[in-house]
Amino acid sequence: MSETKNSRFPIYAVIFTVAFKLLFLLTHYIQEDAFITWRVAQNLLDYGVIGFNGETKISASTTHLYVFVSYFFNLIFGKEHFIVPILLFNSILFTIGTLFLSHLVLKKGWQKAVFIFLIGILPPAIKISILGMEYGILFSLEMALLYYGFNKGKKWAFIFLPALIMFTRIDTVIFLGIAFLVDLFWNKKIRWSYVFGGVLGVSLTMAFNWLYFGELVNNTITAKKLLYEQAFTFQQSLHYFLVSFGNFWGMLKVPGEFNPVTIIVLIFELLCFIYLVRQRQSRNYFLWIIFVFGWTKQIIFISQKSLFDWYYWVPQLLLFVPVVIFVLEQKEKRKLWLSLLIIFYILPMFAFQTIHSIATGNGEWNYRRTIGIFLNQYEKDKNQWILLEPAGYVPYFSGLKTIDEVGLVDKQIQAEIKKDKANYWINTVKTRKPKYLLSYKNLYEGNTADAFYYQTHYRLLKEFRVKDHLKSDNKILEKIYKLKPSGTDYNLYIRID
Repeated sequence: MSETKNSRFPIYAVIFTVAFKLLFLLTHYIQEDAFITWRVAQNLLDYGVIGFNGETKISASTTHLYVFVSYFFNLIFGKEHFIVPILLFNSILFTIGTLFLSHLVLKKGWQKAVFIFLIGILPPAIKISILGMEYGILFSLEMALLYYGFNKGKKWAFIFLPALIMFTRIDTVIFLGIAFLVDLFWNKKIRWSYVFGGVLGVSLTMAFNWLYFGELVNNTITAKKLLYEQAFTFQQSLHYFLVSFGNFWGMLKVPGEFNPVTIIVLIFELLCFIYLVRQRQSRNYFLWIIFVFGWTKQIIFISQKSLFDWYYWVPQLLLFVPVVIFVLEQKEKRKLWLSLLIIFYILPMFAFQTIHSIATGNGEWNYRRTIGIFLNQYEKDKNQWILLEPAGYVPYFSGLKTIDEVGLVDKQIQAEIKKDKANYWINTVKTRKPKYLLSYKNLYEGNTADAFYYQTHYRLLKEFRVKDHLKSDNKILEKIYKLKPSGTDYNLYIRID
C-alpha cells in the first residue's frame, strides 16, 4: 500500500504545483508576444486567414502549433474568456513535462515529487506556465520525446513528436539535433525512425511556410534579422557576449554588466553535473542530452545577439536539473543540503519572480493595456491603422490594423527598412499615412524636417506615462510598483489631414 502511495507522489506534486502557481494569475503578468499569437488566432477565427491584419497572410507569430491551439481555445471559450483557460492549460502541460523529466533522472517517488515542485517554482518555470507563450506546450513535447521515445523506445514518439516540436518553434531543430548526436554517440547506431521523424518535422514545417506564406522560415525571424543585424568587430562581439552572459545564462536578470549570482550558479551546475555523470548510471544518457542542449542553445542564441529572455527559459531550467538531483540524492546531511538550497536559492528566486511578476504585470496589464482600451473606445473604425512598437497589448485591445516597427505583423515596412534603414519610420509615415502613431519619443522635438512634418500632419492626442500607474490602495503593491517601475512612456498622435 505504501509503495502505491509513494508512486502517486509525483502526480500529487503535479496537481499541487499547478494549483500553487495559479496564484500568479493574479499578477496579470502576460508576455507581450502572447497577444501577437492570440491576435493571429483570432484573425484566423474572423477571416479564415493566418495573419494579423484582416485577409493578409503573414506568419506574425513565431509558433504555428500554438496559433492553432489558441484558435481552438478562442472557439471553445470565446474571445473574452479564453485567456485563463489557456494559461491553465500551459501550466498543466509544462508541469507534466517536469513529471516526464523526473521519471528519467530519479527513482524514488518522493524525490520526483520534490523535484517537480522545486523546478516548477523557479523563475523560468513560472514564466513558461503563466506568461501565455508557447513554451508550456514545447517543454511537454520535448520531455515526452525523451520519455516515450528515447526511454521507452516507442516508434510513434520518434515519428510524430519531432513534427509537433518543429511546428511549435522552428529553432527546436537544435534540441532535436543534440538528442540525435548524443544518442548516436551513446548507442553507436542510428535510430532511423527518429531520423524519419526529424526529416518529416523539418519538411512539414518548411512546406507549410512555403505553400501558405511563400517563405521557408517564419516572417518573425526574417524581420528581426533585417532590423537588428549589425556588423560587430571581434572585441565588440566578445563584450556583447560577456554583458549578455551575466543576464541570460542564469535565472536572475539584473541591471549592469556583471551578475555574480550567475557565475556562482553556473559553476555549481557544472560541478553537480560532473559529480552525477561520474556515477555511470543509465540516466547519464538523458543528463548529457539536456545539459549539452542547454549549453548549445545558450551559446548559439547569445552569439546571435538574441536579447529576448524567453529564448533562455528552457535551457536555464535544464542546466539547473543536476543541482536538484545532487541535493535530493545526498545520503548524509540531505536535509541540510535541501534546506540550504531552498533558503539560499529557491526562496530568493521565487521572491524575486513574485516581485517581478507583480511589477511587470502592473506595467503591462494596468498600463500598456489601457492604451489599447482607450483606442478601442476612441476609434470605432477598426480599419484604421496605427504605427507602433511592440505589436502586443495595444493592437490586441484596440482592434486597429497595425504596422509595427520591426515588421513582425506587416511586411511592407520591411521594404522601407531595406531601402533606407535610417529613415524607414518617417518614410513609412509619409507613404502609408497611418491615422495613429504611438511613439516613445516626442515627435515634435527638434528643428528638423521630420519634426515639421509631424507638427503639420499629426496632433498629440494623449500622453501615457508610467508614473501615473504606480499607485495602489494596497501599500505593499504600491511599494513594489515604485521599486520596479515597468513600462515605457508613450505619446499618441492622430493624423489631422
